[in-house]
Amino acid sequence: MTAPTRAAATAFVLAAQTALAGCSTSPPPPAPSPIAAVPETRATPLSDTVEPQAVLRAMTTIADWQLANPSAHKPYEWQEAPFWAGLYEFALRSSSRQKYLDAIRRNGESIQWQPGPRPLLADDHAVTQSYFLLYRLEHDRRMIEPALARFKEMLLAPFAESLEFSNDKTTREWVWCDALFMSPPALALATSTTGDGRYADLMNRLWWKTTDYLYDKEERLFYRDSRFFDQRERNGKKVFWSRGNGWVLAGLARVLQYLPPDYAGRGRFVALFQEMAQRIADLQGPDGYWRASLLNPGSRPIPETSGTGFFTYALAWGMNEGLLGRGYEQTVRRGWSAMVRAVQPGGRLGYVQRVGDQPGDTGPEQTETYGTGAFLLAGSELFRLAAR
Repeated sequence: MTAPTRAAATAFVLAAQTALAGCSTSPPPPAPSPIAAVPETRATPLSDTVEPQAVLRAMTTIADWQLANPSAHKPYEWQEAPFWAGLYEFALRSSSRQKYLDAIRRNGESIQWQPGPRPLLADDHAVTQSYFLLYRLEHDRRMIEPALARFKEMLLAPFAESLEFSNDKTTREWVWCDALFMSPPALALATSTTGDGRYADLMNRLWWKTTDYLYDKEERLFYRDSRFFDQRERNGKKVFWSRGNGWVLAGLARVLQYLPPDYAGRGRFVALFQEMAQRIADLQGPDGYWRASLLNPGSRPIPETSGTGFFTYALAWGMNEGLLGRGYEQTVRRGWSAMVRAVQPGGRLGYVQRVGDQPGDTGPEQTETYGTGAFLLAGSELFRLAAR
């Protein structure tokens, strides 16, 4: 998007950093860590074998690196949320379970179990997923009361605007597809935790409002937002962003995981999950990666691990839950192998596209906590697959 003047362009970029990507425009302070930084060395290469101990070793290596090398994002920000959700799933499978649960607890306590500050912004709900999950084990109401208070506010909001994209509208409506990972699983968890169906009903209404607007039924993929409806790649194809669709497919898996089994609208979510899964599997590269631009992979041929991680997680989860058949197994195994190969010495996950809203470049040293989170979520389902 261009602006007529350099000043206007600068203002737009600053606004977009907040509304488009869910980031603060002021530099966030580094998160404290009680653990010294892990050196970038590793004695034995990780194995991509789908065998329980090999999967656990890969997850342990990357989780420990991330805990020892915290990002500069604020503890409540969306970039952090997939990591805490993934760390929870890893903790349940680890022999050092309490170590990782304690790390999740420290993060929640550091911000008094609050969601982000903007009441209706989906990004600011994402971290509460880890609060609800930890509550399942510890039953401390302090962990979920602020999130429930926030969601009760949402029940009173009209959500009656159209979904044409604008920066300010991101704080009031789910006008971008990433939102479908951030808020819906948290609302589903609120219902499964409390038994109050109003949270799931609100999630259901808003999910389909966004889906009806952003889902391309011919391509079976989601536009990131309405600005991309008329854009085309250099090869003439529509612009569909890998991580954006990864957010959606992983969000679907997580909604289905936490939505009550007898929820009246569950079948519609299952149908969308299965429809998207088939399309996504067909778009995987022969080396196991999904490129940043799904329909023009040659435009950015370098690997990209955040989309790849979320796709691998969702497809493996679908297999484990019986929603996808064994025909997806090779896709899942290739995806996991690709993720393991992207781990740098010491445990840093490379090739993670930075915060953005469209296909972008990556590099072997480029990492982000949401990429680590996608790795841990994928690993948790590969562990289940291996155990079968």
